[in-house]
Amino acid sequence: MMLMFAALAGAIGYGGVALGWALAPRLLGFGWLAALSVWIAWPLGAMALMLIHALTGGRWGKAIHHTLATGTRSALLIPLFVIPYALTAQRIYPWLQAGAAQFDNSLYLNGPGFVLRGVIYLFVWLVLAVLVTRAAADDDALARLAPPALILLALTATFAAIDAIMSLDPTFASSIFGLVQISEIGALSLSIAALALVFSSAPPDVEALRQIARLLLAFVILWSYLAFMQLLIVWQSDLPHEAAWYLLRWSRGWDIVGGLIVLMHFAIPFFTLLSSTAQHSRKAVGFASASIVVGGILHQFWLVAPFAGANSGMIALLTLSALLAMACTSLLVARRSNRIWNWTEA
Repeated sequence: MMLMFAALAGAIGYGGVALGWALAPRLLGFGWLAALSVWIAWPLGAMALMLIHALTGGRWGKAIHHTLATGTRSALLIPLFVIPYALTAQRIYPWLQAGAAQFDNSLYLNGPGFVLRGVIYLFVWLVLAVLVTRAAADDDALARLAPPALILLALTATFAAIDAIMSLDPTFASSIFGLVQISEIGALSLSIAALALVFSSAPPDVEALRQIARLLLAFVILWSYLAFMQLLIVWQSDLPHEAAWYLLRWSRGWDIVGGLIVLMHFAIPFFTLLSSTAQHSRKAVGFASASIVVGGILHQFWLVAPFAGANSGMIALLTLSALLAMACTSLLVARRSNRIWNWTEA
């Protein structure tokens, strides 16, 4: 029943994407990028969490190990979901358009460099996904793989965030931007794994649930601190080309979205997970995790959509359609891959 529902929801999502491609291909590019930046946090974050657990140990990683392994295997879908992004990239990046003005950082922001770096990111992520999947059942092998793999994940995720999102405005620069995105990847992936644990039929290990809640709280604090520090540095510098990036998001209703992000991505999970009682509660941890996921979706939309102009409503629909299509495809492929993986292990 769940698979039929996922297939139907995915078909609706792809239908919305196809309609957007026919009617507004430029807007679809922004919507697809916002959705992709949310979805890709799942495979990359799942890989990172498995590697972190291999180094640190703890009952939290064992409780969600199967879910994280499934998320890691979903990295094989990244090339498929990158295709629409690549086809619409020239419509959304001003520095890729014909006759575009020259920017100070044109040595970095240019077509050949953009494509080459993208190929490198994909290659690294796919290789790491295969290596982590093969080592998933061997704690020692995973621990040996973890240090170089985490370094590669951090570097590629940082530069991918700069290339895909920050470069939408080629005049804006932030040395913290990549770290903000990495902390959100961790928060989103752990929240999804926590939701899977909370809604599983078997009651979760209470101690593992408490550890997951505390780790979620740490990610929320880290993301909030980095996001605020970026804002503070830009405000103190008071440089026109940097301040304009925030001014765009504090007008035309985007300030309301920003307030919702603070509420969903920080206030609700932070004050919920501070309580020791809540850390042992499935409902409380699930509520905080769901709030983080919603806040992450809003945040990526807030980062991408303002550059498209006054068509935020249409971009929101396209973003939700694309995200629905990606999520349902991942779910269907995960169920299939789990069956194949269990059969090969048997």
